[in-house]
Amino acid sequence: MSKLSRRPINQATFGALANGVTLMQADFADHAFERHSHEGYVIGATTHGIQRFRCKGREYDSQVGDFVLFNPDEDHDGRPGTQDGFRYTLWYAPEDFVASCACADGEPARRRYFPRPQVTDPHMVEQFRALSASLAESLPEAHAESLRVESLMRAFLATMLRRHGEQPQSDAVPGHGASAAALSRVRDYIRTYYAHDMTVSDLAAVAGLSRAHLTRAFSAAYYMPPHVYLNAVRITQAQALIRRGIPLTAVALECGFADQSHLTRRFKGGVGITPSAWRGMHRASRPLS
Repeated sequence: MSKLSRRPINQATFGALANGVTLMQADFADHAFERHSHEGYVIGATTHGIQRFRCKGREYDSQVGDFVLFNPDEDHDGRPGTQDGFRYTLWYAPEDFVASCACADGEPARRRYFPRPQVTDPHMVEQFRALSASLAESLPEAHAESLRVESLMRAFLATMLRRHGEQPQSDAVPGHGASAAALSRVRDYIRTYYAHDMTVSDLAAVAGLSRAHLTRAFSAAYYMPPHVYLNAVRITQAQALIRRGIPLTAVALECGFADQSHLTRRFKGGVGITPSAWRGMHRASRPLS
């Protein structure tokens, strides 16, 4: 079949992530964007074909393994580079959120700039693609996973800014300056309010630290980031309820999961088997009366 016989498809899907970030996944066969700009940052990766665009007076061809990076108010256009069209995944990220991922603890949030609108980094592109796919898959449970989603996005953006930003983040890792009492308050907060959705900002307020400092300090003290600790607490509580014979749908809601499907995915990821299988094993192991 000739490539020319491909039926033109121009489609895009959008999803709201945490902190005002919008995820877009698009497949364009023949669509051409007019010259435009965005209020926040655009961080995207080409996943098929060639994405041709003009920015800063130059023309670029973004291919698989390349990032497309637009700063706030940076005008650009876009169109397919070949008759095969192109696909890409991107985040529209507010300026203040990106800045908060970049600044070191104690420093004011500064506007960071990507000096080049196109960079080749296959390893990071694959991380971005996999992370975006995971976040897209978990969108139905986003209201119960704000801490996890925000933490994963922050970690990725911090790495991107260190690798490709104009003002690299300091290598200094503060974290040890946080008091044990402050971090203990955060841990107790998670244990108490595990059934509620929570954000990095919530935990930072409890500790009296900045958002970036909180995550580093907690990870240094407890060998896991806050969102992983929250998931562990939720699973432990779920196991206790399952032992009591509580239906899985009720267990999910009692423990802060969006629904039973969400519980199953997180439980299997942490325990290795589904909640129903774990329940069956627990029943089978009970001594006969």
